[in-house]
Amino acid sequence: MTTLQIILVSLFIYLGSIGSIVGNTLGWYNLGRPLVASFVVGLIMGDVPTAMIVGIPLQIMYMGNVTPGGAVAWDLSYATYIGTAGALVFGKGMGATELIGLAVVFAGIGGLVGQLMWNVSYAACLPLNRVAQKYAAAGETKKMFIPNVVLGQAIGFVVRFVPAIIVLTSMTAASAQADFATLIPGWVTTALSVFGGMMAALGMGIILSFLLKEKYHVVIYLAGFILVTYFKLNTMAVAVVAIIAAILYYIAITGKSEVA
Repeated sequence: MTTLQIILVSLFIYLGSIGSIVGNTLGWYNLGRPLVASFVVGLIMGDVPTAMIVGIPLQIMYMGNVTPGGAVAWDLSYATYIGTAGALVFGKGMGATELIGLAVVFAGIGGLVGQLMWNVSYAACLPLNRVAQKYAAAGETKKMFIPNVVLGQAIGFVVRFVPAIIVLTSMTAASAQADFATLIPGWVTTALSVFGGMMAALGMGIILSFLLKEKYHVVIYLAGFILVTYFKLNTMAVAVVAIIAAILYYIAITGKSEVA
C-alpha cells in the first residue's frame, strides 16, 4: 500500500465509526458496513472486484453485529477495512476461498484493535464531562460545542486514525519482505479456505434464523436454492418465479381471482 492509500483507508476507518463527524447514519450505518467498506477499500487500492469477493461474505458474517447499550463487542469498521485491505495486500495469487479466509483473519486483528481503542476512547472522553460542567456552571452555553464536538471528535479521530495507520503500515512493510502466498504452507492455505467457507456459512445461517419464522419457510428457501444452483436462474428470474408463486398462493387461500 502507498502512503496515500494507508491514509485514506485509515480516514474511512474513523468515518465509519459510531459518532464520527459524518454522523451515525452516513458513518456507522453506511461507511461502516462491510459491503460498503470493501467497496471503498477496492476503490482506494484499485481492485474493486477482489475487494467485493471478500466484502460480500464479511457482510454476511457481521450482519448480526449489534452494539446493545453502546457496548462494542467487536469494532465492525476496523474489522472490515483492515480485513479487506489485508486480503488485497497479502492475497495476491490466492483463490476466492483463500482470500475470504485471509480477510477473516485480518478482520479479527482489526476488530480486536478497534475494541481496545473503544475502551481508550471511553477513558479519554471522561475528562470532557468536567469541561462541559465548567461551561454549564458559568452559563457559557455557546462554548458547549468545544467538549461535545471539537474535543470529542479529536479524541475519536486520534484513537482510530493513528492505530489504523500503524496497523496498515506494518502490514505493508511485512508484505514488502516477500510474497506472502509463497511463504505460508499449503495446509495453512487449505485451512484459510475451509475457515472462510465456514464463516460465510455461519453468517448465512444467522440470517436464515431471523428470516425463517415458520417451518414451511425452509421449503421456500430450498426451492429458491434449487432454482439458482441446479437450474442456473439469475436473481431476476427467481424473483419473477417467486412473485408468480405468491400470487397463486394468495388466490388459493383467499378464493379471489383478482389481486389488489
